[in-house]
Amino acid sequence: MIWKRYCIFIASISLGIASFGSASEAAIEDDRAANTIILNETAVANLRIEKVAVEERTFESTVFAIGRIEEIPANRSALSSRISGRVVKLNVQVGDSVRAGEVLVHIESRQPGNPPPTIELKALQAGLVVDSHIRLGEPVDPAEDLLDISDRSSVWAVAVIPEPEASGIVPGTKARIKVPALGGEVIDAVMTRYGVNANREAGAVEGIFELDNKDRKLQPGMRVEFSIITGSRENVSAVPRTALQGDPTKRVVFVEDFELANAFVRAPVVLGEQNDTHIEVLSGLFPGDEVVTHGSYALSFAGGGSGISLKEALDAAHGHEHNEDGSEMSDSQKAENEVSQSGGKKSGSTSYVQLAILIWAGIATLLCLILAQSLWKKRAASNA
Repeated sequence: MIWKRYCIFIASISLGIASFGSASEAAIEDDRAANTIILNETAVANLRIEKVAVEERTFESTVFAIGRIEEIPANRSALSSRISGRVVKLNVQVGDSVRAGEVLVHIESRQPGNPPPTIELKALQAGLVVDSHIRLGEPVDPAEDLLDISDRSSVWAVAVIPEPEASGIVPGTKARIKVPALGGEVIDAVMTRYGVNANREAGAVEGIFELDNKDRKLQPGMRVEFSIITGSRENVSAVPRTALQGDPTKRVVFVEDFELANAFVRAPVVLGEQNDTHIEVLSGLFPGDEVVTHGSYALSFAGGGSGISLKEALDAAHGHEHNEDGSEMSDSQKAENEVSQSGGKKSGSTSYVQLAILIWAGIATLLCLILAQSLWKKRAASNA
């Protein structure tokens, strides 16, 4: 009885190996078919597919902060009169650019005369007239400011830095700055100083970055986004953040297929640290893989819009037939396919290796049963 059980066990293992091999192959092939998206040229153009090669790079650790563009206080001046009188001529208005020494206002004094004496008020600096407190004919007094002029050829970008992050940020720290109002332009800057007071309500301190503004595109009050660089590591495999898709538990990227044109494979990845532009990839990709950056979100919803199956694409690329799941067609499958195409009945297909395993399993099972039967008869005869 023990021998009989042993033989049955051996036969079961043999049959299991054959089944497992078949199932494993099928699972791999099904996985490729399920995760491959094949497009035509029109679909690629419509999705505006863009790709980059995975490479090892210098990876910078960053702290994100938001803030505003502010005028540099020392770059603002006020125009005033040394005498009392009234405005008889006004050469500028708010928004005008002026030069240093340019005559801006004519003031008629209150001293007697026909006509009364007038004085010219000149700009103390070049800049932009940002505020006016006078009108034609309005009386003026030496204690009053008449015009405000701001030199905005350089401005401050003031970052609101969370206090827990501030310890690693010192004057001289570099940052990448984006101003949403200017689009995707990135401005490189260096922190010059901290602000004089902390923000108690926000639990933050102010970091000040001075920016060149000769083109006058930056205006006080504009929102600013800061990626402040706190460290770097060499030889880190990373991809652009735009390549990542999927929910936080199952992140994937789309990789260009190594043999098929306009085909993209959904590849699961394990991620590490991220900064404002890239994400570290710990596993799932190899150097040189071409990952989709622009158009990856649309690929998440694409289902092979061209109507081309994996089988059709591989058939065209290799010049011979494949199975529906993309696997290579065996000789027996090819023969059976020919029979099927000629009107014969197609039977189940099996590779030579699987067929050999099944034959071996059948023979082993038969021999074990014969041996067990013989042993059982001998044991019965000896007991008799």
